[in-house]
Amino acid sequence: MEMAVPKLTQDAARGAPRATIVRRRSTLSKTSHMLRFSWLPLLFAVSSGASAVVIRHDVDDAEYRVPASDFPALVDMPGEGHGILIAPQWVITAAHTIPAHSELERVVINGLSRGVERVVVHPGYRTLPQALIDQAMTSGEAMLIVVFLASSDDIALVKLDQAVTDVAPVAIYKRNDEPGRIGKIPGKGPTATGTSGHDPNGPNRTELRRAFNRITSAHDRWLCYVFDAPPAALPLEGALGNGDSGGPLLIEADGQWVLAGMGAWKVVSGDVRTARPGRYGQTACNVRLSHYADWIEEMTAPGHLIRGRMRHSGARHP
Repeated sequence: MEMAVPKLTQDAARGAPRATIVRRRSTLSKTSHMLRFSWLPLLFAVSSGASAVVIRHDVDDAEYRVPASDFPALVDMPGEGHGILIAPQWVITAAHTIPAHSELERVVINGLSRGVERVVVHPGYRTLPQALIDQAMTSGEAMLIVVFLASSDDIALVKLDQAVTDVAPVAIYKRNDEPGRIGKIPGKGPTATGTSGHDPNGPNRTELRRAFNRITSAHDRWLCYVFDAPPAALPLEGALGNGDSGGPLLIEADGQWVLAGMGAWKVVSGDVRTARPGRYGQTACNVRLSHYADWIEEMTAPGHLIRGRMRHSGARHP
């Protein structure tokens, strides 16, 4: 899984900045970078992986497939991972989908490439320490990685260089009553069934699928659900796969599907070096957007001056 961290300025030393605009470049070795993508299904949080939604073993895959026109606000990040259009000029995504090894110059929305003006990463987002990765690779146990991920603010905003006029943005769900509600989960990551799980090495971008799941818990930064096996499963039960990080978890409110969460990470049982993501019983945790609603509104307000280091994308303006 690709992760990066914003560089805090002197403002951060005096008090937490509200945001940091960054231009990301990798400081990791090639080996370390590849480990983040391939070895730890615990972290796939839909940012590493390429089939889409993982589905029930006893339901035909065709029941899950939908045309791209069903959710045009879904944003394809470079290579893999998703975001969601939440305003004509703003995309929201998980911070770990932002490329660590290069600048984010373009994203794809509704089949069209769109230029990026800048990226705003939450100042509470932290890079996973290499020491924790090394320990898990040695022992197969990764509980401290779960603890670390749970304490990080894995959220970022992407400002486009031009407003999107051909796609309607998705509203953010701001209430705090998510547990027990049914969520809809679209994604293009790897697909498989809950009996076998999917290959953590990809491919991680396929056709658009959508599944449903019941939110089991929500608190502070996170809301989570469990991939249940039949007969406890919903008719189109499913979970996000690797490659779906930053992808939407939608809740129906007042007759419309609104954005409640974004795919972030999963907990798998057993040795993380050999476990397969996407099996029944695994818990998927999503960035809980009601927790960040005020921050999102502040950062995307017209004319808002963001404190922190301002570095614009390398994308060229027309």
